Amino acid sequence: MAKSDVKLIGAWPSPFVMRPRIALNIKSAGYEFLEETLGSKSQLLLESNPVHKKIPVLIHDGKPICESLVIVEYIDEVWSSGPTILPSDPYDRALARFWAAYLDEKWFPTMRSIATAKEEEARKALIEQAGEGVMMLEDAFSRCSKGKGFFGGDQIGYLDIAFGSFLGWLRAIEKMNGVKLIDETKTPSLLKWATSFSSHPAVKDVLPETQKLVEFAKVLAKFKAASSNS
Repeated sequence: MAKSDVKLIGAWPSPFVMRPRIALNIKSAGYEFLEETLGSKSQLLLESNPVHKKIPVLIHDGKPICESLVIVEYIDEVWSSGPTILPSDPYDRALARFWAAYLDEKWFPTMRSIATAKEEEARKALIEQAGEGVMMLEDAFSRCSKGKGFFGGDQIGYLDIAFGSFLGWLRAIEKMNGVKLIDETKTPSLLKWATSFSSHPAVKDVLPETQKLVEFAKVLAKFKAASSNS
């Protein structure tokens, strides 16, 4: 399939954009990456995702597909000749989707709130909540991985992509707040998994560096402050 037939609208710091990028890499599918600019939305994005007006959007043969995990499932089905991403077993598949929904609906919103918390007590409470979530994910890893290296078993799967896409921001938030949410004592399995995931050929070139995200967070905070004052 020609690279020009597959386009991905996104931005490098977005963990949600990372998901389809990793999935496409797993499938060895070439694509054109169309970078959006902070503070503006391209006409192509607005036309391709008129409902949410958000990245990522995959454009395949001129047809747009929106929402990161929907895109990952689409990639898995369309590029069926490559390694499978979703578990083949219905229960395992349901379990992976459950934890992916938890990450998006509960855990990552808590992580985002840590960065914007103004009161020290509120920040500490949010860090504790995020830590409790990571402990649950440590337990989920034991059940999903079945003793193998990834949530998906021997290779990166759906839940690996869903959680792993947040690793860059998790490390940035750890650095900015002087905490460790994934460590040898409390989450040894996740610590080992995070190292393997980050160094995987499908991931290493699209996972942003921690310091780069810390710097971007500062720029984003200034941008939001300027926007609210204007």
